[in-house]
Amino acid sequence: MRQKLEAIVAKHTNLAAQMADPEIYGDQEKLTPIAIEHSAMEKIVNVGKEYISVLDQIADDKEILDGDDDDLKEIAQEELGELEAQQEKLEADIKVLLLPKDPMDNKNLILEIRAGTGGDEAALFAADLFRVYTRYAERNGWTFKIMNSSDTGIGGMKEAIVSMQGKGAFGMLKYESGVHRVQRVPKTETSGRVHTSAATVAVMPEAEDVDIEILDADLKIDTYRASGAGGQHVNKTESAIRITHIPTGLVVTCQDESSQHKNRAAALKVLKSRILAAEQEKVAAKRAAERRSLVSTGDRSAKIRTYNFSQGRVTDHRINFTTYRLNEILDGDITEIIEQLKIAEQQELLAAEMD
Repeated sequence: MRQKLEAIVAKHTNLAAQMADPEIYGDQEKLTPIAIEHSAMEKIVNVGKEYISVLDQIADDKEILDGDDDDLKEIAQEELGELEAQQEKLEADIKVLLLPKDPMDNKNLILEIRAGTGGDEAALFAADLFRVYTRYAERNGWTFKIMNSSDTGIGGMKEAIVSMQGKGAFGMLKYESGVHRVQRVPKTETSGRVHTSAATVAVMPEAEDVDIEILDADLKIDTYRASGAGGQHVNKTESAIRITHIPTGLVVTCQDESSQHKNRAAALKVLKSRILAAEQEKVAAKRAAERRSLVSTGDRSAKIRTYNFSQGRVTDHRINFTTYRLNEILDGDITEIIEQLKIAEQQELLAAEMD
């Protein structure tokens, strides 16, 4: 492990030297990928340096134990126990840090929320989920933009498509894809009965041109008049766009922008991200079959979480994790759940590497 870490530290130092090179520093196209790789290595390098230092201290103490100075031997023996415990902890951390990274994790994302079974109550729950994720984005300093939405008029949402930009955005929210279930008494329910409703969430890495190439011949593009709130252009000009990807049958609509050109660009971005996500899901499903993954199965139809209002409880069914911080979660504080899901996936990966 030491040799591997020394090689990583040496590469990190080499990247820093490249970034300081005037030829590279003055060329943004060359500098950017080097800077990204350098930054991504920062954590493993810091932990690696600490680990190497601990190994050196252990070697020094063992050398002292072979000597004749009884006072120094007593000090060394006491230090050795602490250092070996530190070594064990650092090795566990390093194993996690050396796990293969998902290349999609650093991408921006496209978030789609749709009301499922439950009528108006499902639409209200979809609006709640919209708030959860937009508040989470705000908490992390991300930017987001609504690309398409359909409201019910009573505060609910039939559908919302949102683009989010931020460091590691997809890697943070990728675990949220699936069916979210709510159990509560609807505002419209006079008898006080608890209803169960659902909404689906899809989190996709935002595709770039280098990820997905779409031929114009494979697209069927229709224009129509936008509906709902949106300014004077609504119902007067055909600014809304519907794009059908003929090979896959995927259909994307976008009407929230003010012009046909902007709606077309937004719809294409969503379409490319859906195609990329479909490819990623095939890989995830195959990997899940191989290692029986609990977290990243690629199955968006699976019920992943329940929000029970009468008990103030949120349960993630994939890892059997329950928290009673419902109000905080509805305000976008979902870091604890995401961290638990990350830990579960890391444990699966570690177990798979040992098989």
